[in-house]
Amino acid sequence: QVQFVESGGGLVRPGGSLTLSCVASGSRLPLRSMGWYRQAPGNQRELVAHITSGGNTNYADSVKGRFTISRGSADNTVYLQMNNLRPEDTAVYYCHRNYITGGQGTQVTVSS
Repeated sequence: QVQFVESGGGLVRPGGSLTLSCVASGSRLPLRSMGWYRQAPGNQRELVAHITSGGNTNYADSVKGRFTISRGSADNTVYLQMNNLRPEDTAVYYCHRNYITGGQGTQVTVSS
């Protein structure tokens, strides 16, 4: 069973930055991709960004140019650098490994 530990969320003013981190441990499957979903109250879960084992990245249109995803040196760590945050970025952010999630997520709140 894969265990996820997401961290780095918090309260930030519009225009601010945060960096999210995730460690996914316990998987025996080869890595295909890691990434981040987010879910705001009343909204469906949205895939924000992911990065493949080969280093290819993909972003939701709403975050392109503002968010950057990267992986750590091991196959179990992923980061999300979020710049120029907007109130609509407020959500709980969950990481995935091979599109499987399971952590409690980390809350990001963007508010003045």
